[in-house]
Parts: sequence; C-alpha cells; structure tokens
Amino acid sequence: MISTHNIVHSDPDILGGTPVFIGTRVPMKTLLDYLEAGDSLNEFLDHFPSVSREQAISVLELAKEMLTAYATAA
Repeated sequence: MISTHNIVHSDPDILGGTPVFIGTRVPMKTLLDYLEAGDSLNEFLDHFPSVSREQAISVLELAKEMLTAYATAA
C-alpha cells in the first residue's frame, strides 16, 4: 500500500488543515476536481507547477487503492 507520508500533508495552519501536496499549498482535492471536470493531468500540472508529476500520480494510485479496498470490503 502507498503511504501518504511523502505525498500529502495536513496542518491546521495551512488552509485550515485541508490535505495538501507536501511542499505546496495545493489541496489534493484540486487534482480530483480537475480530473472530474475532464481536464488532463498535464493541464493540472501546468496550472500548479509546484506539484510534481510523481506526487500527482502517487495521489491517484493511493485513491485507486483506497477505492478498491472499499469496494472489496463491501
């Protein structure tokens, strides 16, 4: 399982504790919002250059693992 330790950070002093990509103030949810709206990963990365491609892919892999675990537990 992928660890969120090097990908996502939550701190009450940064955007009120909203989970953000490590080293940025970009909420993790913003990536999901972009994809949900039909935008590409490249477009998200162009708009948020402080997020690395590796971070974005890791978040998507983590979301996939969590959804798969949730679906098989039901």
